[in-house]
Amino acid sequence: MTNAQDFSPSVLATRFPSGFQWGVATSSFQIEGAANEDGKGESIWDRFCARPGAIADSGNGDIACDHYHRLDSDLDLIASLGLDIYRFSISWPRVQPQGHGAWNERGLDFYERLVDGLLKRDVQACLTLNHWDLPQALQEKGGWNKRDTVHHFVEYAQTINRRFGSRLKMLTTHNEPWVIAHLGHEWGTFAPGIRSRQICMQVTHHLLLSHGLAVQAMRADGGCKNLGIVLNLGHVEPASDSPEDIKAADHGCAWGRRWYLDSLFKGQYPKEVIEELGAEAPTILDGDLKAISSPIDHLGVNYYTRSVFRASSPFDVKTSGLPLTDMGWEIYPRGLTELLCWLDREYKAPALWITENGVAFDDPVQDERVHDSRRVAYLKDHVAAVAAALERNVPVAGYMVWSLMDNFEWASGYSKRFGIVHVDYTTLKRTLKDSALWVRDLMQAVTSMRQKPMLVRSAGQGD
Repeated sequence: MTNAQDFSPSVLATRFPSGFQWGVATSSFQIEGAANEDGKGESIWDRFCARPGAIADSGNGDIACDHYHRLDSDLDLIASLGLDIYRFSISWPRVQPQGHGAWNERGLDFYERLVDGLLKRDVQACLTLNHWDLPQALQEKGGWNKRDTVHHFVEYAQTINRRFGSRLKMLTTHNEPWVIAHLGHEWGTFAPGIRSRQICMQVTHHLLLSHGLAVQAMRADGGCKNLGIVLNLGHVEPASDSPEDIKAADHGCAWGRRWYLDSLFKGQYPKEVIEELGAEAPTILDGDLKAISSPIDHLGVNYYTRSVFRASSPFDVKTSGLPLTDMGWEIYPRGLTELLCWLDREYKAPALWITENGVAFDDPVQDERVHDSRRVAYLKDHVAAVAAALERNVPVAGYMVWSLMDNFEWASGYSKRFGIVHVDYTTLKRTLKDSALWVRDLMQAVTSMRQKPMLVRSAGQGD
């Protein structure tokens, strides 16, 4: 990968087709706050944050970035960057406190104002239905481990699609089901804090099933015509060319990437994983895998780093020689190009979207500025990595930075800052970082360079 300093906005802009879309992403629990206002119900993350020791700095989402009360100014901020699209999530317990039954019109009205406010500012809306904050009322009935939750989610998806779908650029069912299942239900480090591989694997199946059934239901209803799912995916490689390390990498790929991708695009789970699970394998009913593999219009890719596998011992990123982020993740932009090419080669997916890509660094405010040069370099390199995939004829349709603003970073609390906008958690003042200014410059360059046709492979009813 060429040094990041070689990638100026004017040069990068020439490498993207005219229809390519640019945006930023957030999620409801991480920024909204107003945890107990206007009829909102409790989520599993509200409950998890109350556990002693669950969050690194004992933080919670009660206030977060106060986006709920600062909606208009935050939308103005997004528009000021010149972006095409804004990806956000709906808080299910804000709009349906029990996860079924009565709807909360005050919560729905907030998202009405959000969507209409975006359109008024010429920014397209990308809505995610589930970014991890399941209603606590459903968790108390078994949560994603119970098949009933699948059907409640389908009802929720239909209602949201009927209300907002015609105004959306994209509608995504789940964000990173792997995280919900494994961090939340096997390792217990995320909400709801369960530690059981058997439950974890049943949760993965129910999440994927709810996605497929929701896509079918929303497709039948009309509304948004661009439906998909978002997966956290990394480039996978062996630590060496030894057969043992190659086998370890294949095994890791089957458990991590292929469990989701094979079921979504091939209608099957990896046979070797099912055999290895044995009695801990999920209960799968007739028709489930067919539903899971219902055609989608886009696949969202959240990329942050690579995964390296060694047979003899865990791979230690601290010895790799690559720079690390504040999360302890390697910075490896070439992996994004390789991942996108692999996805296109193995699955011939419809339009691929980079729905999250960003980096955690803590840079201070100095004289009303935040000089986050490491983040600017990261974004330059990763945008260039997307361009490299496009130049290899991979149908990538858009790129979204994670995140618009510093926010509640789950179990890390407020100690990790991913935003291109700095948030002072005492005053809640927003300050554009140099990375935000770089994004704005890129968008100005893009606006003048939108000429080339775009390659997109459609499967389903994509727009």
